[in-house]
Amino acid sequence: MQTTFHITTHGSGLTEFTDEIVRFVANSGTDTGLLTLFVRHTSCSLLISENADPDVKLDMHNFFARLVPDADDVSMNWLRHTCEGPDDMPAHIKAALTPVSLSIPISNDRPVLGTWQGIYLFEHRTHSHQRQVVGHISP
Repeated sequence: MQTTFHITTHGSGLTEFTDEIVRFVANSGTDTGLLTLFVRHTSCSLLISENADPDVKLDMHNFFARLVPDADDVSMNWLRHTCEGPDDMPAHIKAALTPVSLSIPISNDRPVLGTWQGIYLFEHRTHSHQRQVVGHISP
């Protein structure tokens, strides 16, 4: 079974879509299996992270903004790929440092996630985007 999740981001940061994943798995009729998620873009990524405290999302975003600042920051003048804007190449670097696919076991018709784990699309571009994540379930 396979589907594509369409996720609207609102600029850089984490957008949780755990509930959509849980519904997809529950409706699949797969009691035990493996869920693979794959993001079809080069400037965002996927994460499993804590979903109880909203400060975690902010701290994660701020850490990566400090780690790889946008190219309009003078310290990033070594970047050559800037034709799509100052946030484009830094977004590619962040996506290279974080996963673009996830594998999550399925048991009892549910993704096997920990109590505080949520599934996120991590947008690395400054502006809003429509993103696609392909979900595939293998028995």
